[in-house]
Amino acid sequence: MRTSLWKKWVVAATAALVFSGASGFAQTGTTDESKRKVKSKTAPAYPELAKRMNVSGKVKIEVVITPDGHVKSTRVVGGHPLLVQACQDAVKEWKFVPAPEETTQVVEFEFHAN
Repeated sequence: MRTSLWKKWVVAATAALVFSGASGFAQTGTTDESKRKVKSKTAPAYPELAKRMNVSGKVKIEVVITPDGHVKSTRVVGGHPLLVQACQDAVKEWKFVPAPEETTQVVEFEFHAN
């Protein structure tokens, strides 16, 4: 009898965690319609070492944008370590269309080796 009560508690706790996590992810997802438009962009410079090593690939940067359209902060989501700093430096120069509140979105860059 004691084992079945323990199992019920574990199942209930697990279900609560799964369902609370799923609803949280659904609320934080961004779609193309909710992204802020970019007013001005600066292209990242292809780092010389990355060029010589033929490093290519995608870099994803999470950007926090202030209501007036300036970049407040950046965080690397993924990408080759030789490429990420150039992308962060470039995206910090970007200007976005103003909005009523601070927003967060992911910006993706792609580098192609020659």
